[in-house]
Amino acid sequence: MVSIDTPDVIAIGSLYKEHQPWLKQWLRRKLGCSETAADLTQDTFIRLLAKRQADYNLCEPRAFLTTIARGLVIDLYRRRTLERAWLAHLAELPDSEVPSPEQQHILLETLVAVDQLLDGLTPKTRAAWLYSRLDGLTHAEIAARLKVSVPRVRQYLAAAARHCYTLRFGLADQHE
Repeated sequence: MVSIDTPDVIAIGSLYKEHQPWLKQWLRRKLGCSETAADLTQDTFIRLLAKRQADYNLCEPRAFLTTIARGLVIDLYRRRTLERAWLAHLAELPDSEVPSPEQQHILLETLVAVDQLLDGLTPKTRAAWLYSRLDGLTHAEIAARLKVSVPRVRQYLAAAARHCYTLRFGLADQHE
């Protein structure tokens, strides 16, 4: 639980009072939706609270806030793209194979989590991981599809594993 009298919270409160209306308006113009703008404005400040940065005396607070808000907008668009693809897939399924609403929600959340996990990988690394994990292709089959060598596929898969490990557990201890 966050104490309400810490320097971080006081600084974020000041940022909120001074810049929340401006940020909400900026997001509304960008998104064309007041409700989504209000949600992302709140999410921006929640991110700040979660970050617990040491110093919020910023020279350019609006630039700082818009950087965070832009990331949230990108996340929103990516999620919407995944949702549309998921709904299109569901529409193609026979009625007998359509998952329950609860299962649909869990599957969509899983897709979003995997998408976030794979964000930051190069396209070939991402493709190699998906071919390996989702399609069950061998290293040789992946190499043929990506037009690279088998050792390169192994490098891609190792990079994907390191990336996922770092996101989940942080940087591994470096032993010399």
